[in-house]
Amino acid sequence: MHVPDGFLDAPTSVATAVVALGAVGYALRGARRELDDRVAPLAGLVAVFVFAAQMVNFPVGAGTSGHLLGGALAAVLVGPRTATVCLTVVVTVQALLFADGGVSALGTNVLLLAVVGPWVGYAGFVAARAVLPARLPFVPVAAAAGALLSVVAVAMVFVGLYAVGGAAPIPLDALVTAMGTWHLLIGLGEATITFLVVSSLVATRPDLVHGARPVLPRADLVVRPPVAA
Repeated sequence: MHVPDGFLDAPTSVATAVVALGAVGYALRGARRELDDRVAPLAGLVAVFVFAAQMVNFPVGAGTSGHLLGGALAAVLVGPRTATVCLTVVVTVQALLFADGGVSALGTNVLLLAVVGPWVGYAGFVAARAVLPARLPFVPVAAAAGALLSVVAVAMVFVGLYAVGGAAPIPLDALVTAMGTWHLLIGLGEATITFLVVSSLVATRPDLVHGARPVLPRADLVVRPPVAA
């Protein structure tokens, strides 16, 4: 759901860019607390995975398109601040090198995909984890719930921005229908993918999953030395 050039008016685009810049600056300062020698390679893999997933676009009507977002997945795996940094890099590269999303709308796309998606998704994950049993098998379930919520939230925030400063000749009611219905379906698909990815990591290396740390036994949080042959 990359916003193209000219879809929002200039004041709205500038305002979203300012908010996105502040959010990314905050994320950069806090990401150091989430990253360590184990998680840093995973952050790179998450960025590559999300980049590839977001490049697959399909039309959803009213001049808009949809794709998997990956914000909640990234936040659960590497933390919301690191997820914001990773997705900012992804969205910027897509805009500058692949013309996926407008350059004048870069701030809007960063705000939607790199800020709203990861943070709303992570908030939904934390809320779901709080009501589910505090055991590892329920971490992927909470992650799936956060993923679904993140996609719907990003779509609705975009609709709100369009209501304030839309510049394209698209009726607001048609946009609401297209974004709401299709992104609910996209959210279900994203929830499924998020569940599968988080499940695989929880089953093999739960210590690498940022969102699983509160339910891990303390011994599992210690990096174990390699076993001598």
